[in-house]
Amino acid sequence: MEFSELIKVSKVEDVVLYRPFVAPVKGTLCISSHHLLFSSGTEGTMELWLLIRNIDAVEKRLMTSSGTITLKCKDFKILQLDITGMEECLNIASSIEALLSQNSLDMMYPFFFRPTYMNILEGWDQYSPERELAMLADHTDAFRVSYINKDFAVCFSYPSVLIVPKSIDDEMLKKSAKFRQGGRFPYLSYYHKKNGKMIFRSSQPLIGPNVRRCKEDEGLLGTIVGSDERAYVLDTRPSQSIQQAKVMGGGTESTSNYRNWKRLQKALERGRILQESLIKLVEACNDQSHNMDRWLSKLENSKWLSHVQSILNAACMVAQCVEREEASVLVHGSEGTDTTLQVTSLAQVILDPDCRTLLGFQSLIEREWLQAGHPFQARCTRSAYSHARLKQEAPTFLLFLDCCWQLMRQFPCSLEFNEQLLITLFEQAYASSFGTFLANNEKERFNNNVKEKTHSLWSWINSQSEHKRYINPFYSRNLFTIWPSIQPQSLQLWQGLFFRWNSLTQHKNEVWNAINNIINCEFWHSHKDKERHDLHLSLNTTEEQLSK
Repeated sequence: MEFSELIKVSKVEDVVLYRPFVAPVKGTLCISSHHLLFSSGTEGTMELWLLIRNIDAVEKRLMTSSGTITLKCKDFKILQLDITGMEECLNIASSIEALLSQNSLDMMYPFFFRPTYMNILEGWDQYSPERELAMLADHTDAFRVSYINKDFAVCFSYPSVLIVPKSIDDEMLKKSAKFRQGGRFPYLSYYHKKNGKMIFRSSQPLIGPNVRRCKEDEGLLGTIVGSDERAYVLDTRPSQSIQQAKVMGGGTESTSNYRNWKRLQKALERGRILQESLIKLVEACNDQSHNMDRWLSKLENSKWLSHVQSILNAACMVAQCVEREEASVLVHGSEGTDTTLQVTSLAQVILDPDCRTLLGFQSLIEREWLQAGHPFQARCTRSAYSHARLKQEAPTFLLFLDCCWQLMRQFPCSLEFNEQLLITLFEQAYASSFGTFLANNEKERFNNNVKEKTHSLWSWINSQSEHKRYINPFYSRNLFTIWPSIQPQSLQLWQGLFFRWNSLTQHKNEVWNAINNIINCEFWHSHKDKERHDLHLSLNTTEEQLSK
């Protein structure tokens, strides 16, 4: 079906747009295949472009001769349109809903987005296993590149090129994959250069109620630890879920069969529970009652900060095993595509200063989320306002970004990127002009030619015009592990994200612009080296003491 057949009315005059903290504006509303465009049409024209995929809910209120449409967006923005004429109002709402119902991947906007200032091939090589192996070669020769998954035949949610232990041949990998849910055999996430210990991730073993064994899987994990070493398996599921999984054919590793591997458990919520938590949190943030007790009660009932605390706790446990106990860790839940990735990626931000740079963080997202098979399309189909019945939606990636913001707040000089990057990644994961977060895994992106037909988000972020927007002006490389406090009083609600549409941010933006201007001015770089050094030193003192 053509887009034009879905649009009942493409242009409406005399529409009034209402937004928080902005005076109402009268103008023209236009509907295209992928955007709503509002233009004031007056001197000093105001234009608002809204990607239709960013709309989470469409609410209508009709009167005799007019109507109101409220658009609630996936990035938590709320827009109100007052439209003259009941029929016009219904036609606009119907057109938006029809366009939102088009879920075919190749009909989404990234396949139509063609900016003249960008090269469509740039940005897709942000991370490559071959380049990663070359960097690993300076520290260890224990790994090799395998093309066993070239056609995604072994594991549909793993990339086609893999880094695997050199001592394990491809046949052993195939048998281990058959013993793991979805074929997700234990795979290298991180190599700690200080002591050679590693973080692996996988899905659950399929031991079932009869405690099946797989010699090849046991052998794969056996190559990670020496005979006199110890290692840990961190299971991110509650005990009840593990028992239920055993009945259904899953389970967890038996310590009698996986020698030198000790089991740890950190129960992390997932799926519907997280989605409902986000819905409750956004509802609390939009509460206009100004009642303190009511606000605090709603915040507590959402349990959002409890989820943030649990993920940080699990990631710190993994980092502590690697850094302080000098032990390798395998992390998994059931499928290994949600809580597993939260923990492994956050542990790397804590441990590795390279992951705290702008480019390093992009590579981390590419490696540990996109190529690791997090189902972005399924998880980010709906946000906090949708009235549709929940299916596979969950703010898994948003929780990871929130945890990174907590690190940023506690260690303001140790991350090269700023809050704006985290907000941009959140927005782009839910609705984007770029193809980076499209589909659920590398196989789907390959089958739909995403890398050949859409632009990469990384190419845009790293462009000369955009790059400076995401740089932390106070950054100074911190070579230490950063150990965050996870005490309740140390964790805060991410106001820059959850309150940005219902609080006035003008003054905050002015302050940050002034800070950037001061730091980037010419005299700062050419004449004030000593003062700059002293400032960075004083800002980093507290961080380094905490890190040590």
